[in-house]
Amino acid sequence: MADARVSALTYYPVKGLAGVSVDRAEVGATGVKHDRSFMLVGPDGAFYSQRVLPAMAPLRVEVLDGDGLRLSDGGSDILEIDVAYDGKRRDVSLFGKWFGDAVVQDPAADAWFTERLGRPAALVRVTPEHERRGWGVHPGQTGFGDAHALLITSLASLDELNARIVEHGGEAIPMNRFRPNLVVSGWTEAHTEDRVLRASAGEVHIGYAARAIRCAVPTVNQATGQKSGPEPTRTLATYRRQPDYGGGVSFGMKAAVLEPGVVAVGNVFAVAEWLPEGPDPAPSSR
Repeated sequence: MADARVSALTYYPVKGLAGVSVDRAEVGATGVKHDRSFMLVGPDGAFYSQRVLPAMAPLRVEVLDGDGLRLSDGGSDILEIDVAYDGKRRDVSLFGKWFGDAVVQDPAADAWFTERLGRPAALVRVTPEHERRGWGVHPGQTGFGDAHALLITSLASLDELNARIVEHGGEAIPMNRFRPNLVVSGWTEAHTEDRVLRASAGEVHIGYAARAIRCAVPTVNQATGQKSGPEPTRTLATYRRQPDYGGGVSFGMKAAVLEPGVVAVGNVFAVAEWLPEGPDPAPSSR
């Protein structure tokens, strides 16, 4: 097995918005620091997603020193607000299930997002006592992520996918379509990440939770906020169907944080144990 290393690290402060790439990051029980700590919700408390609002993709939020956020839309219109770690709360829901309390943020941010998305939007944050369990082989904890702390992909997997897309007359796509937290380089075989049971990078130890079954988000151009499908879903459907997951297509794997710490680009991604041969064990754990 080739020497695998971390080639990219990204966190997504607000669920569904643009990611922030870093060279070094603290990783806690719920993932990369600040990852999906915030979320946009509608008047009924249901979360907003690129699945139905692709215009979310290019909106960027950066976490500032001194407990602030900087909101930008790629132009000159920038808004800075203070973070409310506690205070007024409201009920929010994820995937039709009531999640519980979330901390209400600055109304100025709500107005800013409402204007850009064309529908009422409110920014909320996880509570200080937030605790949400994932599922899978290693369930772990997560913030406002779909269900897991980390999404891990590899350059070998993207290379294989793009070769197939181009072979059929399409255009190669960038890794940001899949919105990973950690990208691994150095593997020669595509989808090696699917077989990792336990691994470490820097001080961080991770455990396999489940394969990442992809929704419509990878068909969204992350720079423009416009759907540009049917790729990569069309090509993934030709070789990445997962019968154990209801026939969905997969790309990448979702992981739990077993031991927190610091990870950096360039760190060796050392696999301590591989999944055994046979059916994926995660679906029955859901």
